[in-house]
Amino acid sequence: MLALNIFRLIGDLFKVLFAPFDWLRLTLAKTDSGWWTSNAVNWFFVLILFVLLYYWISQALKFKREGTEDRA
Repeated sequence: MLALNIFRLIGDLFKVLFAPFDWLRLTLAKTDSGWWTSNAVNWFFVLILFVLLYYWISQALKFKREGTEDRA
């Protein structure tokens, strides 16, 4: 019985987490808003990815210049 409750909890969690996507899907189905609007969430995540990648590379270069990088 415990396993069934865990899977129901996971299902309910994902219903809540994906609610904005359902709203977006239903809203965009009523209008002809185009490709850019329907993929705005994806572009947002790509932008976050590039910002974090830039930060990661800049930190790696900083440690390499200082000579404190971990060379295993």
